[in-house]
Amino acid sequence: MSQSVRTRPEGSGRPLSEAYDTALLDLDGVVYAGGEAIAHAVDSLAVARGEGMHLAYVTNNALRTPDTVAGHLTELGIPTAAGDVITSAQAVARLISEQVPAGAKVLVIGGEGLRVALRERGLTPVESADDDPVAVVQGYGGPDLAWGRFAEASYAVARGVPWFASNTDLTIPSGRGIAPGNGAAVEVVRIATGAEPQVAGKPLPPMHKETILRTGAERPLVVGDRLDTDIEGAFNGEVDSLLVLTGVTDGAQLLAAPPQHRPTYVDADLRGLLTGQPEVTEAGDGFRCGGWTATAGAERLELTGDGEPLDGLRALCAAAWTAAGDGACALDGGKALARLGL
Repeated sequence: MSQSVRTRPEGSGRPLSEAYDTALLDLDGVVYAGGEAIAHAVDSLAVARGEGMHLAYVTNNALRTPDTVAGHLTELGIPTAAGDVITSAQAVARLISEQVPAGAKVLVIGGEGLRVALRERGLTPVESADDDPVAVVQGYGGPDLAWGRFAEASYAVARGVPWFASNTDLTIPSGRGIAPGNGAAVEVVRIATGAEPQVAGKPLPPMHKETILRTGAERPLVVGDRLDTDIEGAFNGEVDSLLVLTGVTDGAQLLAAPPQHRPTYVDADLRGLLTGQPEVTEAGDGFRCGGWTATAGAERLELTGDGEPLDGLRALCAAAWTAAGDGACALDGGKALARLGL
């Protein structure tokens, strides 16, 4: 993928499962939500796998081990091996291992996923700042992580011990709504110490490096629901991306996306892997996709026509992103999105 500014979603004459050898799939908001499979996910992934596409699952959630994640997916009807799961815990463990001696002690503020990943890299997890750690690593520890763990991290970081974070997502989806994520916990330690951690997870390069090393993907397609992690991670890794609208991103956020948050393709859900993608073409002073034409006015985005709502959204993206150039579109798209039911 070129790093030139994207001004419209791309089309594909072939199903994406044929055009790319590996799908790098986010989990929360893409494959499942609240632990339950998202509509069409199980069947779509089965077809893509049957057509020869390698499926890998890439998550910023450092709490669960790859074995646990694979078991959960398999229970949902998506047969998965632990080797098909890549976590930010693995990425941050590699990042730490490249900077400290083999067997070094690392203070863990988080869950079992971090401990397993550190041992895999030959490092020794410890629980106290008084255990003489040479690094501190912080990852999502679940809703029951004790407040005292943040103090333990702060004691070590304040002494000058290098600090690492698996990721800095401020929120995480749950079955009851949106909950504080590891980024919120990282802020606690940052406020207490004034320090800045080295971060491994999406959208940063260490996570992309870990993913490519573990999957061997040659033509990867990142599939996600978040612009600031999944899509920006694909942008940073210079690979193509598919945004699905089953998670946190809505139409207004997509239209306002700056260049690093603009996906290659947009679709409703994982059925988008099994189809081609329609072309968005110039039409006078606007852009056409399917039966819809979108233009950028002085204050708002305009939409005419009818047809498949997603085609209208793709046309609106082209109008908004072209008007914004290398910035974020500030034009009002509310009325146009309402016409599409988005």
